[in-house]
Amino acid sequence: MTGALPFPDISPEIFSISLGSFEFALRWYALAYIAGILIGWRIALAAIDRPALWPAATPPMTRLQVEDFLTWIILGVIIGGRLGFVMFYQPAYYLANPVEILFVWQGGMSFHGGLAGVAGALLLYCRKIGASVLSTADMLAIATAPGLLLGRIANFINAELWGRPTDLPWGVIFPGDLAQACGQPVGEICARHPSQLYEAALEGLLLGAVLLWLAFRRGALRAPGRATGLFAAGYGLARFLVEFVRQPDAQFVSAENPLGLALHFGGYGLTMGQILSLPMIALGLWLVLRARPQPATAQA
Repeated sequence: MTGALPFPDISPEIFSISLGSFEFALRWYALAYIAGILIGWRIALAAIDRPALWPAATPPMTRLQVEDFLTWIILGVIIGGRLGFVMFYQPAYYLANPVEILFVWQGGMSFHGGLAGVAGALLLYCRKIGASVLSTADMLAIATAPGLLLGRIANFINAELWGRPTDLPWGVIFPGDLAQACGQPVGEICARHPSQLYEAALEGLLLGAVLLWLAFRRGALRAPGRATGLFAAGYGLARFLVEFVRQPDAQFVSAENPLGLALHFGGYGLTMGQILSLPMIALGLWLVLRARPQPATAQA
């Protein structure tokens, strides 16, 4: 194969410490979660500190409430992400092994499930403090993209969630038997789309830059729901497109269904990621269309 790129020599672990029989390792994926949350928190505070960005010059919550809300968001991501993976991708396995649902350190998180968990935390916390649901959702929308960017880069470092085989010059030779099982002749290597980096660029870098520009330069936060709608539609569209070159989860792939389509008729259909992205696109467009700018100053 010509033009394929070797996988970089990067360990998934930043460092590890052994204490007797116990070994502690800091992984890039964990650091991506931590850094994404911290950066998102700082973006949220920056928006809160600028009352003119919000309807009636009134942010949806105070700085202290943002910090309290952060705990709710973390729980929503972990609980929702894990349960989403269990229900959407491997329900039969976890029905037979329910205790392993708690083994989050073994991997297995769903973005769409995490999003549902965050939505639940958002509704509960806004009800608790009497905050605007849409404006709070907008605050989250502009703060989420850095976490997506870092998380997808960490997926790449972990050599997981790679794409379908490709002969394009930027195809990556991912390590491991599963990544190299492309049905190619014996002795030949297999290059795959670096779909993690596609998603990092679209969901994280591009979508994040657009949302921050609209929020801080174009007054998008004064139209409650607009930033949330743009995030949902933008993420859903990016994920829908990347799914065409992303390798589906193994449980969906079979001899009769080599493309791993979760819904298919006559050889055409949708992957699970595409199915879960369609409601996001629809909801996002609806929110954008109904969002109406409100005055930037309080009314007497």
